[in-house]
Amino acid sequence: MSDAHIPEKPALEGLETKWDAAWHEQGTYLFDRDAAKAKGRAGVYSVDTPPPTASGSLHIGHVFSYTHTDIKVRFERMRGKTVFYPLGWDDNGLPTERRVQNYYGVRCDPSLPYDADFTPPFHGDAKSLKPADQVPISRRNFIDLCETLTEEDEKQFEALFRQLGLSVDWTQTYRTISDETMRTSQLAFLRNLERGEAYQALAPTLWDIDFRSAIAQAELEDREQQAAFHRVAFARTDGQGDVLIETTRPELLPACVALVANPDDERYQALFGSTVRTPLFDVEVPILAHPLAQQDKGSGIAMICTFGDVTDIIWWRELQLPNRTILGKDGRIIAEAPDALVTDAAKAAYAELAGKTVFSARKRTVELLEESGDLKNVSKPFSHAVKFFEKGDRPLEIVSTRQWYLRNGARDQALRDKLIALGQGMSWHPDFMRVRFENWTNGLTGDWLVSRQRFFGVPMPLWYGLDENGEIDHDLVLTPDLASLPVDPTIDAPPGYTEDQRGVPGGFEGEKDIFDTWATSSLTPQLAGGWQRDDELWQLVAPFDLRPQGQDIIRTWLFSTMLRSALEDDRAPWTDAAISGFIVDPDRKKMSKSKGNVVTPADILDAHGTDAVRYWSASSRLGADAAFDPQNPTQVKIGRRLAIKVLNAAKFVLSFPVPEGAEVTHALDASMLATLDSVVREATKAYEAYDHARALEITESFFWTFCDDYLELVKERAYDRTDVGQASAALALHLALSTLLRLLAPVLAFATEEAWSWFEQGSIHRAEWPVPFDGWGDENVLKTASEALIGIRRAKTEAKASQKTPVAQLTMTADPVTRDLLRLAEGDLRAVGRIQSLTLVTDESMSYGFTVDALELAAQEA
Repeated sequence: MSDAHIPEKPALEGLETKWDAAWHEQGTYLFDRDAAKAKGRAGVYSVDTPPPTASGSLHIGHVFSYTHTDIKVRFERMRGKTVFYPLGWDDNGLPTERRVQNYYGVRCDPSLPYDADFTPPFHGDAKSLKPADQVPISRRNFIDLCETLTEEDEKQFEALFRQLGLSVDWTQTYRTISDETMRTSQLAFLRNLERGEAYQALAPTLWDIDFRSAIAQAELEDREQQAAFHRVAFARTDGQGDVLIETTRPELLPACVALVANPDDERYQALFGSTVRTPLFDVEVPILAHPLAQQDKGSGIAMICTFGDVTDIIWWRELQLPNRTILGKDGRIIAEAPDALVTDAAKAAYAELAGKTVFSARKRTVELLEESGDLKNVSKPFSHAVKFFEKGDRPLEIVSTRQWYLRNGARDQALRDKLIALGQGMSWHPDFMRVRFENWTNGLTGDWLVSRQRFFGVPMPLWYGLDENGEIDHDLVLTPDLASLPVDPTIDAPPGYTEDQRGVPGGFEGEKDIFDTWATSSLTPQLAGGWQRDDELWQLVAPFDLRPQGQDIIRTWLFSTMLRSALEDDRAPWTDAAISGFIVDPDRKKMSKSKGNVVTPADILDAHGTDAVRYWSASSRLGADAAFDPQNPTQVKIGRRLAIKVLNAAKFVLSFPVPEGAEVTHALDASMLATLDSVVREATKAYEAYDHARALEITESFFWTFCDDYLELVKERAYDRTDVGQASAALALHLALSTLLRLLAPVLAFATEEAWSWFEQGSIHRAEWPVPFDGWGDENVLKTASEALIGIRRAKTEAKASQKTPVAQLTMTADPVTRDLLRLAEGDLRAVGRIQSLTLVTDESMSYGFTVDALELAAQEA
């Protein structure tokens, strides 16, 4: 028994601070390696926790999904598993760079030298600055600011996660920009390279002109944009008239390499194999057939340009067409015209476009086409889907760049089949999320582009040899000694070279690109689990038991992690994946920063208490979207009421001491415990199946029956030390309290810990998960007594009497089975109803049930 003081008025306020400090001091959630080694891998429950992006603030969606994970973890810990529950910080990548630019009013210029005394011009209010007004600084200065700001963000994130009660082991943290992470990320890539899974290629690349970086397929999203079809005439080279095409990108005419129509389109079948000349630029291009051409789009025949959209890339590749790229990395038309433009008129027309943005080039091209008479019509504006980088502000363009790729199954059926098979071998919660993984895997159109032209991230550990003219020989790729990792090729020299050979003929040049942030985040099991760093730990935790995450990053984080594990270990990185739904606003719109409807959780936690918010999270099943209205958070309020009731009920139950040697002897007490046994079995089964919402629903329903019915029924007996059933009631109350607190502990982490401390030693979160008592009770006794109590209360209400009003005589009619059940609880029913005489009449003709037939109120004293 604990010697803790039970407060006069139990309250939720202050419990988060109190118990977070206690858990930290006592090491409640630390990973016990010795215990793990003693139990072996089967005795460990390991979680590949999502590392939140440390670039701003957490939102209510984080609270929602991270609570789901924590509930499962707390359950497994109480089941006796040694829990490995780390947390990382995803602090590299484009979001961090943009936040630093907007926070400090700076931009990175790698050509500038490092300034050890640099002081940023702003601290927090530079978002309105135009890029041209941002102060240019060196790459090293920029990285320093990134690290400073992310460290501050991470402190705030940790404080909020502690307030939320996440039972993570705060000694098992990692950062995706730390030296250890760089080493792991570089090592994994070099092993990919050695096995032939990584390669470089000069190819069309989706490009964000603001971030000045390549973008991978998984980072795309469609956004509706206004456009118009321009009907343009291409002259047939046989002099037999014109071919009219319709395009939304007339500015790409100088990049046109062919016209294409569907092979089944009878309008153009006679033209396949012939040629036309492009308007303005007079380049002869073929008319070809391809099944991706849409007969009902525009005029049914399209121009293939290098490159206007992803379909252009497919056509270019499959039809083996030339590359006439005209867009530069800055989003402007490059100065040098394609070689195919040979006439003076073509070169003059191109000069009109060179240096212009896409928008300005489009406007000028339309003017030139109108002047030449080749523009026949412009349609009314319409809306269509355009590819954007998910964090970008302007449509993506396609430019030809040299990039590094990882093979991902897009062009390798065997690898794709392996990934699908590994996914099918896992358990998905809910199961339909597996289909999303399979659809993404089967829909891949290209290998994974992993290089990025940015600054704050893990450097690609590569150098290139220079030929006798000082030009980069991309076939001469230089790699580091593994013992030297991590390396930064912009600072370090490759093996066999010295720094004075950098940039000179016969010397070397360092790779300036960094890894895509997902190329690092795809290694979170390895980062957390000590891969190639701590083999003992890796063997204890891998493959991990759980990958929890949001459904929107199945295509990025889940897929990429699966790929890295398949390539490295030929296995799935986890046995189970738990996928949370979205948080939607009252209008059922997904909450996101881009929509401006995000709710930050700090105020909600402060106003209602953590357990109330955890209850709201736990009420939603995995994969299901949950609505949240900050103005009227109904579920949060219900959760708060439950947490307060837990404290008050515990205080009330503990007011009844249990006599030494007490046993459960009363039928109603045994019935309550038998009913509780069923709750334990069902809740345990639900938690095992990752259905925390069902487990909470079952437990909460019984808890209110316990409080509203059972407590009311037995409290008079429990108070009466002269009643032979007093010891039975007190013992049953204590047994039920202990069980209920443990059943609710994964959700109401703070209230249950507080109540537990009033009568038990140690943390409830280290206590054993409850098991059934397997006693002798009949569940129907409590069920029938509860129904009878409701009937008695209703009869008093109909008689316009207070529930405290004494009853002289009450008659109930019941079938024989119900009568016998009521007799087992008769004394408690009389006590709670203040009934002096209770008559039970048997009606053999009744089906199961009873009626309250006559109620005579006792005479009131004057």
